[in-house]
Order: sequence, then C-alpha cells, then structure tokens
Amino acid sequence: MAAANESSLDVFTLLGFPEEHIPLSLLIGLIYTITVLGNLSVFGIVQVDSHLQSPMYFFLACLSLLDVCYSSVTLPAMLANAITGNRKISFNRCLIQLYFFVCFGGTECLFLAVMAYDRYVAICNPLHYITAMNKKVCLIFVVVCWFSGSVNAVFHTMMTWKLTFCGARHIRHYFCDVLPLLQAACSDTYGSQVLLHVVTFFLGITPFILVTNSYIRIISTILKIRSTAGRRKVFSTCSAHLIVVTVFYFTSIFNYNGPNSGDSFVFVQIASLMYSIVPPFLNPVVYCLRNNEVKRALRDVLTKLYILFKESHMTSSFK
Repeated sequence: MAAANESSLDVFTLLGFPEEHIPLSLLIGLIYTITVLGNLSVFGIVQVDSHLQSPMYFFLACLSLLDVCYSSVTLPAMLANAITGNRKISFNRCLIQLYFFVCFGGTECLFLAVMAYDRYVAICNPLHYITAMNKKVCLIFVVVCWFSGSVNAVFHTMMTWKLTFCGARHIRHYFCDVLPLLQAACSDTYGSQVLLHVVTFFLGITPFILVTNSYIRIISTILKIRSTAGRRKVFSTCSAHLIVVTVFYFTSIFNYNGPNSGDSFVFVQIASLMYSIVPPFLNPVVYCLRNNEVKRALRDVLTKLYILFKESHMTSSFK
C-alpha cells in the first residue's frame, strides 16, 4: 500500500483534453500526418534534386527536419491521450517531453532568424551571397542553433527537476511545458521564473527583432524593384514568411513572458497551438509550395515515381 502511494506521487494529470475524444483524435491525427508528410517531402526533394543545393534550400531542409522533431514531441502523445482518455503521465516522461519540447522550440526560434538573415543577404546583397553564406557558415549557423536550444532545454529541465510537487499534481495543459509545471509546483519557483525571462529575451525577443530588421530591409529593397511582377512575387513570398514567424514569436513570447503569462487556461491552450503546432504544419506550404523551384522539383519527382510505377506494373503484367 505504501509503495502504491509512493508511486502515485510520480504521476501528473493533464487537464487540457475535453471529454469528446473521437473528434480531437481525428483532428490531431490528421494534423500530425500532414505535418510529417509535408516536411519529409520537402526534406527529401531538397536531398534528391541537384538544382536545390543553395543555402536557402539547405536551411529549408534543416527546418523541415526540425519541424518533424518539434511536432513529434507533443502530437503523438496527445493523440494517444485523446484516443485512450488516459490523462496520466509519469514525472520522468514529463521531464523528457519538457526537455525535447524546449530544445526544439528554442532551436526553431533561432533558426527562423537565421533563415530571415539568409533571405536578407540574398535579396539585399546578392553579389556577396555566395561568400557570405558559404557551406561552412551555414553549418556553423545550424550547429549554434541546435547547441543553444539544447543548453536552454538542459537548464529548464534541471530547474524543473529540482521543484517540489504536492497536492493533486494537475498540469493545466495538453503536454508538459515550463509554465504549467511551474504553476503545479508547491516550492519556490523564483529561479525558474528568472531563467524563463532571461531565455525569452535571448531566444525569443532578440531573434524576433533580428527577423523584423531583416524583413524591413528586404521590403525596402523590394520597393526599389522596377518590375511590378517581380516586386509582387518577392513581396508575396516575404509577407507570407513574416506572417508565420510573427505568429510564432508573438504567441510564444506573450505566453512565457507576457503580463499575465500562464494565468488564463484558454490563452495558454490557444498560444501553445499557435507556436508549437501551426508553424510546423504551415511551413512546408509557406516556404516551399509557393516556391517555383520546389514545385518544379516536386513535379519531377512525382513524374519519375509515376514512370517507375507504370514500368513495374507493365513488367508484372507480362509475367
């Protein structure tokens, strides 16, 4: 009996799921399937097409792989919880989910800033693009983004591991995130709150300022383009990028560091969906399917697959 009571102290209850499991299960499953297939398709196309070997497409492939990882931290677990109705999660599983969610989220914050800088150099300084964004520089950017996201996740996970949890142990969220866990703690969370504010500044506000600055310079350069069609095309692409990254940064910054961060259950739910699920879901469309080169490469791949399928079908028919 004592052992049972002791083990129950290592279990949290997630309160973010409604009573109707079937519609939620279908929605989560559909979103996750589209997200994974879309991002893996972009990654695969960039790898196999020899024309898509510029720094921009290298970053797009890395973003696609990152988005698959980012969405896979939460959506499969949410799908399992929605299907089974089991809202319990162990403390160790919760910490593991927290680590990877914070790691991939922080990496994405920096990575979007790097991609904005890449577009700034390509559009505003095209003559220096090849030298400024050579292969070594691109690899350094990717490594720094992943390293920073990992270090951030280690600090948050360690600070959370040191907290004391008591009472009902309810997490007012769909998954294990920093703020809901701080709310569930019954020990002093001042150190974790300070860390959260510092990280939000360096991994949220600062990258967003860099992204905004890059796109302001890009837009000012676009306005100097004489061709109306060219100006409209570049502006349409950049505006779509800017809308997605603005939603991502604004919702994450105000969720973690706003005046009433974590106070509203509904706000936390909506904000979490906006910065953890929507960007990975939309990025393949916004960054790639609006791009003529990617669409051409996709058509070429589908054509080759169709020809291979047709030849294999004809061969099997002769046999």
